[in-house]
Amino acid sequence: MRILVASHTYIVDLNREKLRELARLEPNLEVMVVVPKRWKPGGVQKKLVESQPINEGNFRVVPVSNFSKNQQGLLTFGLDLFGVLKEFKPDIIQVEQGAKSLGYAQFITYNRLLNLNAKNVFFTWWNLPYEVKFPLSVLERYNLNHTDGVVVGNQDGAAILRDHGYKGAMTVLPQLGVDEQLFCPQNVLDLREELGIPPQEFVVGFVGRFVEEKGLMTLAKALQGLGDRPWRWLLLGRGPLREPLETWAKEQGLADKLTFVESVPHDQVSRYINLLDTLLLPSETTYRFKTLSSVGWKEQFGHVLIEAMACRVPVIGSDSGEIPHVIGESGLVFPEGDADRLRDCLLKLMENPELAGELAQRGYHRALAEYTNRAIAQKQLGFYQELLAHR
Repeated sequence: MRILVASHTYIVDLNREKLRELARLEPNLEVMVVVPKRWKPGGVQKKLVESQPINEGNFRVVPVSNFSKNQQGLLTFGLDLFGVLKEFKPDIIQVEQGAKSLGYAQFITYNRLLNLNAKNVFFTWWNLPYEVKFPLSVLERYNLNHTDGVVVGNQDGAAILRDHGYKGAMTVLPQLGVDEQLFCPQNVLDLREELGIPPQEFVVGFVGRFVEEKGLMTLAKALQGLGDRPWRWLLLGRGPLREPLETWAKEQGLADKLTFVESVPHDQVSRYINLLDTLLLPSETTYRFKTLSSVGWKEQFGHVLIEAMACRVPVIGSDSGEIPHVIGESGLVFPEGDADRLRDCLLKLMENPELAGELAQRGYHRALAEYTNRAIAQKQLGFYQELLAHR
């Protein structure tokens, strides 16, 4: 089976591990990853990335000339894509730009012109209701009418595509898995001492962007009500909400309870997660439905949850978006924005170490069974095999 996957996401080598695992699953598999030759990630300070080809036998990365260097929906490729497809002759083409992307339409059209008979698949994270009008409605209809299968990153996204008339094969899988060799249980007593956190303090952790939609002010209110119980809030990341949080902590006399750590290299994040007694993801949905689109956000997955679960750290999350489906029965879930219910979850773990240990173990087994790169690759291959069985 020859599988071609196209996305700007895979310019970053770290993000390719799932596809490498896919190529290793069976000896007759060939995986080609098409990436833009030049891409500039979001932010004016970001530098233009020049992609490099990679050939690891049955796993290859092929940079292709592209138009639009920082807009996913407008990303399309040059005529050299035609030659790549003609030579590789894929059985599966998966484009990870969503249902309304020009790039996906381009792959569909080339597939038809070359008579490849490859199965057309797209991936999407989009989990907010939307409406489309001409000309986007024509583009979406063309794409959906020529789609053989969809990989959706969350349950909400799957329901939305059904609402838009897609009736074909679909599976719900995250785009990226967790590296269980890196995110695993570790002894980090030295890091605790380095950060000056006493042994008796219950460490509540957050890893991510310091922005309102991540529910940090709700978490602050929940922690504020813990009374004189010993706790510490470790925040790893950066963002505009840091200053308001510091101001809040000073006003409440809790400045010594917060420890901020600027973003650290990816291979060091697991050490900080292992320091935690629980990891929190208190995300809050902010979208407003409008005539042509949805404005706002809700949690699409929550990758840090599976990283914590793989480290055998108990997790608590809000019910925003995909979070409850990721956690399952392996952690605690509270209604988004409800500080009192969040505090109840914290108290359950603080006052019942046996429950905390049980949830940590459940999360660990869930992460290894469902969310490693290999586990996701196996499910993705199974989906491809089902599609090809109906050729």
